[in-house]
Amino acid sequence: MSAKMDSERSTYGAIAGTLVRPQTASASASTATVLLLFAFVAVASLQIATWKPFPRWTSVTGNRPPEVSESAAAPEDPRSCGGFFEGGAARRKAVKSIREFGGVGDGKTSETEAFRRAVRHLRRFGESGGSQLNVPRGRWLTGSFNLTSNFTLFLEDGAVLLGSQDPEEWPIIEPLPSYGRGRERLGGRHISLIHGDGLTNVVITGQNGTIDGQGKMWWELWWNRTLNHTRGHLLEIMNSRNILISNLTFRNSPFWTIHPVYCSNVVIKNMTILAPLNAPNTDGIDPDSSTNVCIEDCYIESGDDLVAVKSGWDQYGINMAHPSSNIIVRKVSGTTPTCSGVGIGSEMSGGISNVTIEDMHIWDSAAGVRIKSDKGRGGYVANISISNIKMERVKIPIRFSRGSNDHPDNGWDPNAVPTVKGIFISNVLSLNSTKAPELKGIEGASFEEICFKNFTILGLAQSAAWHCELVSGYANGVFPIPCPEQPGWLRALLSMHENEHDWS
Repeated sequence: MSAKMDSERSTYGAIAGTLVRPQTASASASTATVLLLFAFVAVASLQIATWKPFPRWTSVTGNRPPEVSESAAAPEDPRSCGGFFEGGAARRKAVKSIREFGGVGDGKTSETEAFRRAVRHLRRFGESGGSQLNVPRGRWLTGSFNLTSNFTLFLEDGAVLLGSQDPEEWPIIEPLPSYGRGRERLGGRHISLIHGDGLTNVVITGQNGTIDGQGKMWWELWWNRTLNHTRGHLLEIMNSRNILISNLTFRNSPFWTIHPVYCSNVVIKNMTILAPLNAPNTDGIDPDSSTNVCIEDCYIESGDDLVAVKSGWDQYGINMAHPSSNIIVRKVSGTTPTCSGVGIGSEMSGGISNVTIEDMHIWDSAAGVRIKSDKGRGGYVANISISNIKMERVKIPIRFSRGSNDHPDNGWDPNAVPTVKGIFISNVLSLNSTKAPELKGIEGASFEEICFKNFTILGLAQSAAWHCELVSGYANGVFPIPCPEQPGWLRALLSMHENEHDWS
């Protein structure tokens, strides 16, 4: 986790740097600027305990799988959402090493059949105490393999799983019913490196072992326009319940890295997820048509969104109507130069509601939080709480975008527009952004109750202004002033910008 520690930088130190380097020669203007910035720091430091748009889901059980290393046994944060995992704390009855199934671990020999044999063997213990497969130190080259229920995959210190460079070892499977086709190409899609369907009580953990998808081969197929089927994920869990993913490093996924879809009670914590910043569509974590999902204490570097909440694509997502709800994203930090810290959509046709995003640090990124929708999507985005966010050199802090013209086929309905209601954004500090927020609704759709409180953007050019269309809401303690020409936009209190003369 040294990369995480090295990358985290003090927001207040950056503000101090701003204070000692005034950008104006006017003494009175400099004094006003200093006083104003100190006021912003004070406002941004407040923890607004009374402004809670909906209850936060917290559950502290004190339980953790005994397979998790002692280094992961730090006292539980009382606000942790880790209690979403209800897998129990009993040790697995059958514990085996991959070496017992012919594994070599030299980084050259294919271990695909060894992993598949191991899971087939351990499946028999699913109803009689469960099982655990240990992967010791070494480099384990493997194609795709499936998991089983009541099962732990444990990577010991120094263990590295390497994704096979043979596409035949990533077989083609059916498209997701809420997408109707592969996300990138028509027809089926490559299975993920590690895959599970219809499972319960699964743990994927270790002593910071690594799963490396060796995705460059897949990225080049995409760049060269020679990709025949949609790329596979590093880890996909489908139609499953009680999943814990923790204490590992995931690297170089061919496509989205961790993809729980049609799942419930999923906890993803203490993870490091890395991909080159130009690697296409290497989202970090994408909860999709899932409920009760906890993502916390993760560091992510990605060529796409760090976290993206999804729920199906156009008419396929509308017809399946499998929403994403009760999702918490907290204490996540990282960078993505082309996308956002957290994205909602653009595939959101089954609906997305009750999402908490809090205590994030995002830097050198295209956007902080982005809500992506379009005509044809339908669905809804409702009851989203975004709070305590630090951004540094994030191009656009908050963005509502539209018009991607990205549809699975010609069957989408242009009259299917989303409903967006109840977006609560508070205690946000953005340093050195180059653009003000963009809030663009969709003609014929409802975008209302977009609410900002204690939201400060520093470093913008004086000419930079919020761009708001077809949205309504309110603002309290926001700088610079939001949506000045937008009808229906209310300001509960004068913004700091409006009171700027009081500080001079």
